[in-house]
Amino acid sequence: MKTISHHTTFRWNPQARVGAGLLLLAALGAGQAVLAETDSPGPASTSAKPAKPAGPPVQVSTTRVVQEAVPIVQSGTGNVVALATVTVKARVDGQLESVQFTEGQDVKAGQALAKIDSRVYEAQLNQALAQKAKDQASLSNAEMDLRRYTELIKDDATTQQTLDTQSALVKQLQAALLTDEAQISLARVQLDYTRITAPISGRIGGRLIDPGNIVHAADAGGLVVINQIDPIALQFTLPETAFQALNQAIRNSRKPLKVQALDRVSQQVLAEGDLVLLNNQIDPSSGTITLKARFANGSHKLWPGQSLNARITLGESSASLTVPNAAIQRSQNGLFVYVVGADDVAHLQPVVAGQSDRQKTLIEKGLSAGDRVVVDGQYRLTPGARVVEAKAAAPAQAANASGAKP
Repeated sequence: MKTISHHTTFRWNPQARVGAGLLLLAALGAGQAVLAETDSPGPASTSAKPAKPAGPPVQVSTTRVVQEAVPIVQSGTGNVVALATVTVKARVDGQLESVQFTEGQDVKAGQALAKIDSRVYEAQLNQALAQKAKDQASLSNAEMDLRRYTELIKDDATTQQTLDTQSALVKQLQAALLTDEAQISLARVQLDYTRITAPISGRIGGRLIDPGNIVHAADAGGLVVINQIDPIALQFTLPETAFQALNQAIRNSRKPLKVQALDRVSQQVLAEGDLVLLNNQIDPSSGTITLKARFANGSHKLWPGQSLNARITLGESSASLTVPNAAIQRSQNGLFVYVVGADDVAHLQPVVAGQSDRQKTLIEKGLSAGDRVVVDGQYRLTPGARVVEAKAAAPAQAANASGAKP
């Protein structure tokens, strides 16, 4: 019997290796598809959806953009100045006998302030009075002689020349009396000047000269300075670009424009007054125009030399958008606010802001009436963050805490 043995020879085919690899990749792809189909919630999930913000909502406070009537204002800086300033000086020469004021006190116009030795001026007045009495007696005698000569000339008992000479003498003495009256008035004025009084009402400054000193009418200095501080004035400047609006507002207004004086640090309104001056020229060197406002200052909140801000109201805008100042944020790219959409997601919105006061800012561009903006909690926000109103979140947290088990 013959044993038949079978030997099979295997040869490796490169094309077969490529085909096997493709089959393996296809099997792996099919497996991943099955797994994906198993994990998929259904056909509806095949459509793309925006990713929702992750993490808990951020508690913020929001408000709505308001459309309202807003005063149109211009703001500038300036200094308080006395409404009137007077340096009190001596008007006659003499020794200063006494000072009748206290430094820093308020005085009224006509109040006595100082006294100069008046004896010389009293003597001059008496001398002028005596001269008048002498000339008056001479005039009376000359007038009597004139009446006699007038009667005598009728009987040719005197000459016409004598009558004319006597008439001229009477006129001369009458003129002398007028001179005497003038001298008496001058002497009385000089005597009155020895009593120095306040020319205006105001606040006395520091005394510049002490009693006992000799003062002269020609002295460059004075005795004291009086500043009128009630009412008082604020002198401030605005850029020349504001001139046309200012001029138009002044022409259209039947009353003086209102001006507020504000503290530069706190922006507190210290006083409200009226515009009294729009200067008659623009300063070409600084490109500004000077204005002055007048304020009642009974409480003395304004003081000469004080640096303040000024806000002048030119009119009113009936349809302006405003937000609280707290809503305005600043970045290196400019101003922005966080706007909250209907889905309670906050996004960053650049804005163009106009004038502002202590409470709110006018928005010129970037927002619409009714937009919901964040006014508190911005430091915790990032664009796209989900938010919840802080006032609404507090009761919910309290309810959860009361229902929690110990």
